[in-house]
Amino acid sequence: MKAFVVEKSEDKTFSSSIQEVLVPQCGEDDVVIKATYSSLNYKDALSSIGNPGVTRKFPHVTGIDVAGVVHETTSDAFTVGEKVLVTGYDLGMDTDGGHAEFVKVPASWVARVPMGITDKDIMTFGTAGLTAALSINELINNGVKPEDGEVLVTGATGGVGSIAVSILSKIGFNVVAVSGKQTQIEYLKQIGATEVILRQAFNEDAKKPMMAERYAGVVDTVGGDILANALKYIKYDGVATCCGLTASHELNTNVFPFILRGVRLIGIDSVECKLDKKQAAWDKLADEWKVETLASITNEIALEDIKATYQLMLEGQSVGRYVVKI
Repeated sequence: MKAFVVEKSEDKTFSSSIQEVLVPQCGEDDVVIKATYSSLNYKDALSSIGNPGVTRKFPHVTGIDVAGVVHETTSDAFTVGEKVLVTGYDLGMDTDGGHAEFVKVPASWVARVPMGITDKDIMTFGTAGLTAALSINELINNGVKPEDGEVLVTGATGGVGSIAVSILSKIGFNVVAVSGKQTQIEYLKQIGATEVILRQAFNEDAKKPMMAERYAGVVDTVGGDILANALKYIKYDGVATCCGLTASHELNTNVFPFILRGVRLIGIDSVECKLDKKQAAWDKLADEWKVETLASITNEIALEDIKATYQLMLEGQSVGRYVVKI
């Protein structure tokens, strides 16, 4: 079968290419998926350059997402021909991932593709969509409503950010987007943002320990100073979620938002999230949270395009979501 393989040389450098490799053999309580679509995520790009925080086993097939049909299984939970997907867990990290024609995973990682959504659309969502859905769920479950005020989305042109903007707009929120890409302002408005603030201006404006209350909620995808400054603007009893670190893994902030306004900061993890929670999020994404702007944030590529697209991601030049047709 064809697969996108990353290799580590003796001098500890990394290379990647499309290779012909053996189809994986189904073991006990495994599912072998005949892949139809996968996607690209920042974590995949890091894996492709040998980031040890993501992948330590080489040669390695990237791809933390995959959708397709059950080709073979030894699990009673699934039958051959069922439409399934996998995101998170160890897929694409130290377990060969979704950028291959066949993918073997433990049955405990596998979710069912909901009715009413295609494999391409479910992979347009992928880990990014799942993360966005889990973030928005936390806002809603903690009492944030459209009538409470605007919601801020940071890193808004990225995969998680784009989908979060689209879903929030669909369900009635006024969305303010923060982005470092001036050329993408119109794109962000097209997918649902009512206002776009450029990253430099946002950081420059938030110099005080606290700023005037503005946002009922925040979906942060980047970390660092952007998140620290966003916390200063949250209204009393507001909520921020954080799920990314492309700006920085450090958070230099103060306690004022938490002790003077009762602000809550909630971490989002879509990797080890329980399967039933994932399945519930997929069901929402296929139904009431399915966004009409999905096509406008999607770039379809082939296995052969993965390497060049990783470079765009690592340089911070990617926009929207990239789905891989297998």
